This record gives sequence, C-alpha cells and structure tokens, in this order.
Amino acid sequence: MQKQSHSHFKPEKSWCLVIALVGLIGGALFISVFFKTSENSILCNNQAPNMGKFLDNGKRLNPQQLQLDAILHYATSRVIPQQSIDEIRVSFDVLKNKTPCNFLVFGLGHDSIMWASFNSRGNTLFLEEDPKWVETILKDAPFLHADTVKYRTMLSEADELVEHYHKEPDCSAKKSFLRGNHRCKLALDMLSDEVYNKEWDVIMIDAPRGYFAEAPGRMAAIYSAAVMARNRKGNGVTHIYLHDVDRKVEKIYAELFLCRKNLVKGVGRIWHFEIPPASNAGNNFC
Repeated sequence: MQKQSHSHFKPEKSWCLVIALVGLIGGALFISVFFKTSENSILCNNQAPNMGKFLDNGKRLNPQQLQLDAILHYATSRVIPQQSIDEIRVSFDVLKNKTPCNFLVFGLGHDSIMWASFNSRGNTLFLEEDPKWVETILKDAPFLHADTVKYRTMLSEADELVEHYHKEPDCSAKKSFLRGNHRCKLALDMLSDEVYNKEWDVIMIDAPRGYFAEAPGRMAAIYSAAVMARNRKGNGVTHIYLHDVDRKVEKIYAELFLCRKNLVKGVGRIWHFEIPPASNAGNNFC
C-alpha cells in the first residue's frame, strides 16, 4: 500500500514485460469473476446494497462503473501490486462473501482501486500517512475515500513501545479505547469520527511504512485494529489482514495483539486473523 518510490510496486523490467502483461490480463479476468460472484454474495451486517455514492463534486458513483474502471485500469497498467495474486486471494475469498461491508485499509496506492472495487457497494476507507501521496492518488482516482493519519510512533521505538504497553493502564485490553486515548502511544487517538463510529468488518494493514528507523512502523495500526475488533458490537468476527509478516516488528506485534489462536490462514507474507469481540475473548488481547 505504500508509495511506489518506497517499494510499493516492483520495478518493471524489460525482459519480463510479456510475463507482466499476461499477469495483468489475468488479474483483469480475476476481478471480472469477482464481480459476477459478488452479485449473489451474502450481505454484511444485514446492510442494504449501496446503490451509489456521492463524490465531492456531487456526482453519484455507480458501483458497476467502478468495477468496469478497475478492470480497465489493471488491464492497461504498467505497475503490479505489492501483494502477490496468492496473497490477494486470501482477502478476496472473504470479501466476495462479505460485500457490501465496512472495509478499512491502512495504506493508499495503485492497488486501492482494486480494494474499492471488491467492495463497490460497501464502505471502503483508506488511511494514509502522507498528504501529498493522497493528493497524487486521488487525482487519478477521485472516487476513492481516504483520510490522512498522523502517527505518533517510529519504527526505532518498537521495543520501547512494548514496554510502554505493559506499563500504561490506558493501553490495557480491559480499557480498549482509541478516541482521545492520548496516554497510550499505540492508540490512534486522532482519527476521523467515521473511523470510530463504524464497526469495521474487514481491516487490511499494509501501511504505514515500516522499513527504516524513522518510519512510523505498523505498531499503532496493529494495536488499534485489535482494539476496533474487540469493541465490535455486531455479530461475527472482524477479519484482519496483516501484510509483511516476514518482518520482525509485524510478527511480534501480531502475536502480541492479534494472537496466534486467531490466525486462520497465512500465505506468502500475509496473515489472516479472525478476531472475536471482547465479550467472547476475555480481558486480555491474547
């Protein structure tokens, strides 16, 4: 989900152009199959289908048009998503049965059109750290819904923040709150009301950047996603997907807050968790 200049996408190589084009065409077919499947899918949270959304210019966004635009975009694009087709299918298999639903995505990039099209009749919100990157992406895809997030953490603080979590009462699973939680450094305490007021059925964590010391790291995103899932009042579990689990911090924080017992599938560098609400999970994260 990160910016292309930060390895959001694999660089194109002339010697594999043919293979890449075949993959892109295959991806377009993959998306088209999803659209046919999603028409008969199970509604999430008993929501009625969203027959159209309004853009900032007042025009209504037609879900079918979004799907067609997505097919055209990926059939002609020269870049490929950071996630592999096998990794994408892990979340695709759930989304095709959950849409329309509330889908929260940490990260904004060229694959965001794909995620939005998978849930074209639902609510998909992207959280991105870089305001300039938001402007760049929305310039070509104004129908995407994105908020800018200010993180209070740095990757270099990952170990220190684990100690902070154990010592700070407002970080405890018993309290589990985000809005205005200034004492817990892992809590995303200044998000938009929309994030706090909705119950998110599916959460994808593929940002913020977490590969150099001064980067925000994904510690707060993982912790906050776990809190959102525990605070769920509706039926069922929250599906959380964490990418780049080959990295030390992602793996440590996943096992601390998302829990091995909730891990239902792992493919490549992505883990899929099903997190029950606190009423079914007790007073501890894990």
